[in-house]
Amino acid sequence: MDVASLTGLELMQAAADGKVPRATIADTMGIGRMEIEKGRVVMHARATDRHLNPLGGVHGGFAATVLDSVTGCAVHTMLDAGVGYGTVDLNVKMMRPVPMGEALVAEAKVTHISRSLGIAEGTLRDASGTLLASASATCFIKQKQG
Repeated sequence: MDVASLTGLELMQAAADGKVPRATIADTMGIGRMEIEKGRVVMHARATDRHLNPLGGVHGGFAATVLDSVTGCAVHTMLDAGVGYGTVDLNVKMMRPVPMGEALVAEAKVTHISRSLGIAEGTLRDASGTLLASASATCFIKQKQG
């Protein structure tokens, strides 16, 4: 499959379906099943003992990284083939400690898209729906050259 010819939505769906390799950060962060639609992404994740801070709790960077992934991927679903993006601003609010070893759900929706910027809002919740963290991400959109 020629990934360069796929739209962002097609590429994200192919990764979710196992037709193309997923980003290696998904393995690092314990991201499993993904649900993909235009402008919305859901990722299922689980923090492990690899994600602990020196005090034995799940490091805040776990929530930040999962939220960066889900918001960026939501923006990516809105892009044409050959168009790239990168996070330029990520604002994360932590509400509760992230539990280790429990099923977590990260969800993001695009709130703005233009030729040069994409903005998405995301949440990280436990399996019962309790809000653990939220984020707003701004992504720079890099149009194809030529």
